[in-house]
Amino acid sequence: MSRVAYVNGQYVPHGEAVIHVEDRGYQFADGIYEVCEVKDGRMTDVPGHLDRLERSAKELSMGLPMGRKAMEVVMEEVRQKNRVQNGMIYMQVTRGVSPRNHLFPSIDTPPAIVMTAKSVSVEQNIKKAENGVRVTTVPDNRWERVDIKTVSLLPNVLAKQAAHDAGAYEAWFIDNDGFVTEGSSTNAWIVTKEDILVTRQATPGILKGITRATALKTAEHLQIKVEERKFTVEEAISAKEAFITAATTVVIPVTHIDGEKVGDGKPGSMTRRIRENFHEMAG
Repeated sequence: MSRVAYVNGQYVPHGEAVIHVEDRGYQFADGIYEVCEVKDGRMTDVPGHLDRLERSAKELSMGLPMGRKAMEVVMEEVRQKNRVQNGMIYMQVTRGVSPRNHLFPSIDTPPAIVMTAKSVSVEQNIKKAENGVRVTTVPDNRWERVDIKTVSLLPNVLAKQAAHDAGAYEAWFIDNDGFVTEGSSTNAWIVTKEDILVTRQATPGILKGITRATALKTAEHLQIKVEERKFTVEEAISAKEAFITAATTVVIPVTHIDGEKVGDGKPGSMTRRIRENFHEMAG
């Protein structure tokens, strides 16, 4: 079955989906997005994703093309039309189509929306969870408001490619003071030798991940002690465990950072416990 996309009120074949050349997302990266996991035919953490979409829009003084209930209906329609049982929903909203001008378009310009869905390999994600992944580190050269989930992702793209070229799965951004901020498409975590779970606090310097929030709830449910604070690359390498979180892969162990082993170089038990219990706590 061919894929289907939702574009500005219409369901169209994926291969025929188009946006206007003067869509502000294309011209200026003047848009926001969300990615929602689908597991066993059910969308995960939808309220959290829509909360963040609304927040991103508000921070950019951008309207949304439809109400929350309608958004949920379209998300489910897109999932069903693409027969996605395990995969992801991608939604993108831009400030709309108008003649190219840095100033906002007129207030009656409707926001534009695109939504797609695709399946992902459950087996590949399980393999990553069983074997762990490698990360590299790169300087954090992004704008300061990465807490807004915009489509302006060029630094993230370059970081992800640098990781790939180095034989790693992910890149961790490092701030000017030598602390890990987050990954190019993930949040970063470590487990200290005292079994304390550590992740950077959700300031404007990182994206407040929805999967991150559910992982924190899972840790609380498992009575794991958590510290939301900064940590260095050196602390991460010397940690007992490390892992990353994202909607498309949930919880994935990190076994090597910049070629150095984390712990014994194998996925750790706390990471496994959080992953195994994650969906019980997901919204």
